[in-house]
Amino acid sequence: MQNQRVLVLDFGGQYNQLIARRVRECNVYCEVKPHSMTIDEIKAYDPIGIIFTGGPQSVYAAGSPQVDPKIFELGIPVLGICYGCQLMAHYLGGEVTAAQSDTAREYGKTPTFFDTDCRLFKGLPEESVTWMSHGDYMAKVPESFRLVAHSAACPTVGICDEARGFYGVQFHPEVNHTEYGQKMLHNFLYEVCGAKGDWTMGDYMRASIESIRAKVGDGKVLLALSGGVDSSVAAALLAEAVGNQLTCIFVDHGLMRKDEGDEVEAAFKNWDINFIRVNAQDRFLSKLAGVSEPEAKRKIIGEEFIRVFEDEGKKIGSVDYLAQGTIYPDVIESGTNVAAGDTQHQRCGSYQEPPQCRRPARFR
Repeated sequence: MQNQRVLVLDFGGQYNQLIARRVRECNVYCEVKPHSMTIDEIKAYDPIGIIFTGGPQSVYAAGSPQVDPKIFELGIPVLGICYGCQLMAHYLGGEVTAAQSDTAREYGKTPTFFDTDCRLFKGLPEESVTWMSHGDYMAKVPESFRLVAHSAACPTVGICDEARGFYGVQFHPEVNHTEYGQKMLHNFLYEVCGAKGDWTMGDYMRASIESIRAKVGDGKVLLALSGGVDSSVAAALLAEAVGNQLTCIFVDHGLMRKDEGDEVEAAFKNWDINFIRVNAQDRFLSKLAGVSEPEAKRKIIGEEFIRVFEDEGKKIGSVDYLAQGTIYPDVIESGTNVAAGDTQHQRCGSYQEPPQCRRPARFR
């Protein structure tokens, strides 16, 4: 039986992953997806609610991230945060404009006043501190909406159309600086979306282990283990799922903290897995000799790591699966282009699937 799910649409804001964490802390499963997700994809995902994140752009600017307006015809509750609030107002007949320097523009901790008859603010005090970060504001709200929050500088801090389950706030409820932000998100999930709280991280772990067992069967799995969070968690899940069918190759490149390589080995060598440590310090340091530019170093390290891993993998013989540990921010980053700037995260070299890997697959 599938858990209830909430969809977080990414518009390039800095707190997007934090929103997902806050929703999951309410025992509701959610995922962050690109704002470009199609209506058919959203229907297939079958969320009980949708959250629009913040973002650095202006909704009225050319090239700013948008959504298919049919999203508002799906009958699914929507919570817009900052840019997401302005986007909803923009699509549904409101007016969004640049705030003047002396009014409506807000940043930082801000005393905010609430209409607690609104379901989003149920059980909250009528005044509390929120965290603002917006240079645009809603000069006019859509006709079907009513104002439910304001501050001294901005009269349109919060809006809602409760009949359709649409809510928007100019502040960020997901950050700790907003005093009752978690309660607001809880209200959206439970009072508006009808969440049952049917998900926990323990459920996710068990489901992941079962999925790995079903996928791998009696096959052999190969994993590059760095000792970092992503590969270590992947190793732990795989070890629990398939035990000594897993081989972990730990490439010690000599660039970690003192004795850290020994700590990684101590953490994994007694597990019921095949643990291989490759002491490749000389190989890495010779490649890095004379290189001072940080990006050039990063590329050399990434490329050499893959070459060492390939060389060691050839000694193992036939394997069925290649496992890759990937942290959630990298998954999000790979699926959207709206965040400012370009980051490299895992793109560190070119790995060729070994011929002895009969059924290559990656677990994330």
